Amino acid sequence: MLLRLFLLFTLIPLAELWLLLWFSSLTSPAITFGLVVVTGILGATLARKQGAQAWKKIQTNLVQGQQPTGVVLDGVMILIAGAFLITPGIMTDMLGFALLIPRVRDLLKIHLGEWIRKRALMQVQSQASFHSSHAGFQDFGGSHTTVKEEDIIDVEFVRKESSETD
Repeated sequence: MLLRLFLLFTLIPLAELWLLLWFSSLTSPAITFGLVVVTGILGATLARKQGAQAWKKIQTNLVQGQQPTGVVLDGVMILIAGAFLITPGIMTDMLGFALLIPRVRDLLKIHLGEWIRKRALMQVQSQASFHSSHAGFQDFGGSHTTVKEEDIIDVEFVRKESSETD
């Protein structure tokens, strides 16, 4: 995991820098600088607008008693898009603008939902195999003893005030 983070925070900025230098060599440094500034401002504005819309949808769903799961994922993706768009670079700008497209977010939600479901299923299966493989431990998720009706004692009580004082 640490290696992945290291690669993420070193290779992506280096690739972005290379792309910006390459684009600058094709056009000019002023145009490249302008591109970075314009995409940052435009992206932040769009992300703010869509984020506000997502926040309103979340509040509406909560007031109506519905779970805002899909809208929350939209909000998270819009937040990530905003972070990508204010980061100088061509790749991050393309990813950021792609995340601001609702159809792209819908496709990502489907794939993300499948990924989360598979991860959760693997986690549950690994925990179940752990519990069943350790005979000395109680299986809290497995079989439960059933209680018969004749084993239940129904009791009523009445509290009486004592005449003695403590």
